[in-house]
Amino acid sequence: MTASTGEGHHRHPRQAQVDPLAARRAPTDPPWDVYLTGTVFLDIIFTGLDSAPVRGTESWARGMGSSPGGVANMAAALARLGLRTSLAAAFGDDHYGEYCWDTLEQGEGIDLTASRTVPGWHSPVTVSMAYEGERTMVSHGHEPPPEEPAPASPPHARAAVASLVPGKRAPWIAQAASRGTRVFADVGWDDTGAWDLAGLADLEHCEAFLPNAQEAMRYTGAGCPRAAAHALTDYVPLAVVTLGAEGAYAVDGRTGETAEVPAIAVEALDPTGAGDVFVAGFVTGTLADWPLADRLAFAGLTAALSVQEFGGSLSAPGWSEVAEWWRRVQSVKGQNPEALRRYAFLEDLLPTQEATPCPRLRAVPTIGFGRSA
Repeated sequence: MTASTGEGHHRHPRQAQVDPLAARRAPTDPPWDVYLTGTVFLDIIFTGLDSAPVRGTESWARGMGSSPGGVANMAAALARLGLRTSLAAAFGDDHYGEYCWDTLEQGEGIDLTASRTVPGWHSPVTVSMAYEGERTMVSHGHEPPPEEPAPASPPHARAAVASLVPGKRAPWIAQAASRGTRVFADVGWDDTGAWDLAGLADLEHCEAFLPNAQEAMRYTGAGCPRAAAHALTDYVPLAVVTLGAEGAYAVDGRTGETAEVPAIAVEALDPTGAGDVFVAGFVTGTLADWPLADRLAFAGLTAALSVQEFGGSLSAPGWSEVAEWWRRVQSVKGQNPEALRRYAFLEDLLPTQEATPCPRLRAVPTIGFGRSA
């Protein structure tokens, strides 16, 4: 099955088209659906490069975009799917920091009560160059002052997303789990080369772990990603392994249920943040109590839609983009009926109106224009 989406626009009025948890909300619920903490970067993305930059030469990119990055990728993806999202992060008091704060709070409706602006600290910056379906990144930044950007006690939320660091515990994860928060974890590449699951101490507090295939195999020593997913259920109830172009595979160790969903073929403009969007889609489906295969399918779909736009955070699709994709894909002749049935669960979730939705905020070549608009 193929995916397509329309041209992005720069601004949109914030709107909640679908509340995926509407049927499960109650007066006694936590104030937030998802809490997360981490570093916000200002991302500058170059696309349309024919190849990797060559030493000693100058390369010109056909496209460029700027947007909040880092943990903002996940926060925006969650918010655009209708989840009430709270973010704790440090922001620089420069123009980059101001832009990122305003974009996340005013543009995406993300709660930044637990965040702070750090006087005299400049925003971390990442330059990402996308070519041949891959990306190369260069980042610069300094650690914020020693005060933790996360509050001493994290806000009460249904779920939290944590990025685990080998050999280090994050006290807020255990605190959140002790209050009933369902913790979903991913992990970065282990630069130490140890690949020791015991070093991911906070995994014991997590409900789900979502590594990619290489990470899963290195941590478990398994010979294939699917075997690695099964091995991971000795450490965490739910293991989800992303398989790149092959899709994703999941195992629920509590029930023995497994699910595998193939990837959706797309022409990728910029893969920045696609993994974060995948996690956001999976968290959404899990909190809504969807079947495991539906959660995988939805996560893969949202990730596929995101890579067709510039940037990480502002490439994330909302429900209008999902609805537009579903309408378009059904109209394409020759689609595999079985593949269409895989996404039939969307029918009861998507907005019914046929009107063109207001355009969402997308990454722009520069920042600072239109502040008086």
